[in-house]
Amino acid sequence: MVMDTTDPGYWLNWRFLLCATWVYSCMALACYLIWKYEGPSSPAGNDEGVDREEARPKIGPGVVYLEDCWKPCLEEIHPAWLLAFRLVSFLFMASVLVSDVIVDGWTVFLYYTQWTFLLVTLYFGLGSVLSIYGCYRYACKTDKSDGDHGSYIIAPTGESTYDDSIKRSCFNKTHDGREIAGFWGYLFQIMFQTNAGAVMLTDMVFWFILYPFLARNQYQMNFLLIGTHSLNALFIIGDTALNSLRFPWFRISYFMLWTGLFVSVQWIIHANVSIWWPYPFLDLTYPRAPVWYLVVALLHFPCYGLFALVLRIKKSLLESWFPHSYTYVK
Repeated sequence: MVMDTTDPGYWLNWRFLLCATWVYSCMALACYLIWKYEGPSSPAGNDEGVDREEARPKIGPGVVYLEDCWKPCLEEIHPAWLLAFRLVSFLFMASVLVSDVIVDGWTVFLYYTQWTFLLVTLYFGLGSVLSIYGCYRYACKTDKSDGDHGSYIIAPTGESTYDDSIKRSCFNKTHDGREIAGFWGYLFQIMFQTNAGAVMLTDMVFWFILYPFLARNQYQMNFLLIGTHSLNALFIIGDTALNSLRFPWFRISYFMLWTGLFVSVQWIIHANVSIWWPYPFLDLTYPRAPVWYLVVALLHFPCYGLFALVLRIKKSLLESWFPHSYTYVK
């Protein structure tokens, strides 16, 4: 017999307390990592008692360069190819998502799969816009390199010509001649790394846990079901093979926040409306519910690590095959 989730007794027990501890401890850790590492400047650059040059902000692991959002990983690849891939991916995934809503209704968004599928779709939409901008920048750069170089004015390099405040302002916008991304660039990078872990978690939980063991009889294999549990990984890995985005480990925090937000929304919905759980292991009436919650929380690390392995393999292959045109930035 299914217990009424709006009954206070459903929540006021040790199982929910333990599950909430897993979820919100992970979210608290994620917030700490974001506070410590996110952004272009490293906290080490703000130390006192150092000279002016050393006091300048130092680039930290969270820096995002604007050109990395639209530039392919090889110099020989025109940015238009990455744009084409992102546009096709966006249109195809948007079509699948709309079809899923038409067939099964808005209740599909009770599932983590559709949350992630929507996020991947938005990633490709934003990526397409950034790639359009990148193609424009690339075309302008090509036109300038082919034009009259005599019209360029080279700024003086003497230390006395630059005021320290101006140097700091310029450093905040550029570093080593590369423009640091703004809000949309950082959002794009965050979406990329959130999707990287989420698509792995979604597909691995469905194909290796849910379908074979927990709910095989509840699913009828069709294009939409297979597509929403495989196309997300296929397209995000394809984009990864082409793009030049970095993959710092601390941004697993956004992946953890994404899953924690999903679970929190589920709890709020079920506390107010007694409806079915989208995933059996979310049901807190199971005596082993805290174990399931802990297992899923721990799965974040191998899922994220698996995608990091994909990036490492890509880096190794491209450095071996294209050592002079690989654009990866450490």
